[in-house]
Amino acid sequence: MKKKIHLFLLYMICVWTAVLSGTTLASCIREDVSGNTPEANFEALWQIIDRQYCFLDYKKEVYGLDWDEVHRRYARRITSSMPSEALFEVLSDMVNELRDGHVNLSSSLATSQYREWFDSYPRNFSDSIQSNYLGKDYTISSGLTYRILENNIGYIYVSSFSDGIGDGNLDQTLNQMAVCDGLIIDVRNNGGGNLTTAQKLAARFTNEKVLVGYMCHKTGPGHDEFSEPKPVYIEPSDGIRWQKKAVVLTNRRSYSATNDFVNSMNQFPNVTLVGDKTGGGSGLPYTSEIPNGWSIRFSASPMFDPQMNQLEFGIDPDVKVDMSSEDMQKGKDTLIETACHILKNN
Repeated sequence: MKKKIHLFLLYMICVWTAVLSGTTLASCIREDVSGNTPEANFEALWQIIDRQYCFLDYKKEVYGLDWDEVHRRYARRITSSMPSEALFEVLSDMVNELRDGHVNLSSSLATSQYREWFDSYPRNFSDSIQSNYLGKDYTISSGLTYRILENNIGYIYVSSFSDGIGDGNLDQTLNQMAVCDGLIIDVRNNGGGNLTTAQKLAARFTNEKVLVGYMCHKTGPGHDEFSEPKPVYIEPSDGIRWQKKAVVLTNRRSYSATNDFVNSMNQFPNVTLVGDKTGGGSGLPYTSEIPNGWSIRFSASPMFDPQMNQLEFGIDPDVKVDMSSEDMQKGKDTLIETACHILKNN
């Protein structure tokens, strides 16, 4: 108990020192950890996550994560003489206990990555089969790949939100799709990118301001210390907006900013989600550093849907569909075929 009180007082001194001096909290933590030993780096990493990671209580509730127990278990694997390679392996294993694709430990050796959020599920996407639908008569514009399918359904593939999407490009794309009976927005294998880019695309599918969720921020070292939830809205774009039915295709590799995009689209009445549950990754990332210079990136600002449900572990589709082996043998995409059926029948 005395050790925890001491650590908390040390943390508060660190915070005020950082505020008064204009330095970052990460640099203050680094200075207060004694030395650059394997033990010091282990303690620093565990403490940073303990104080700043935003899902510790939620993940304890969902799958029983006990961060104190994690400390005790992994501390036994740390020795003062272990080489950097062994230390990196142990610390990577420890942060993977969080089951979060946003948590990455980066060093000159490698970058850790938790992959189970997609590796343990069907891929539900094939580049070669997608090419059967795109053919040769498709357009690439500002990160969007699109064409009108033979059944007069518009198809837009969004592979990433890392690059900005121009308003002019969106106007051109949606104007070309105006003759279609419906529209497919495919975000499978989209690992995320810029949240503002995702919101800009979502703004093309609503005619009114819509509450799409809430966001909180960490306000202290306690696992439950957060700001009041701040509402997040999508306001309609001033450009061309889609007025007909739309389907969003998702798989487990639809992650991070794409998870947020899918949540936003899920609030619009003319949109249907088809495919697999998204990969999640809802928290906004935060970066810090441990004494040996390795950086740690993790989620520090949780995001929720309008009903205050956590989005961290993904969003369920309205229509759950996996790619069937029979369709794949025929060169067909089960998710695209299902989306076309929905749009044609509605």
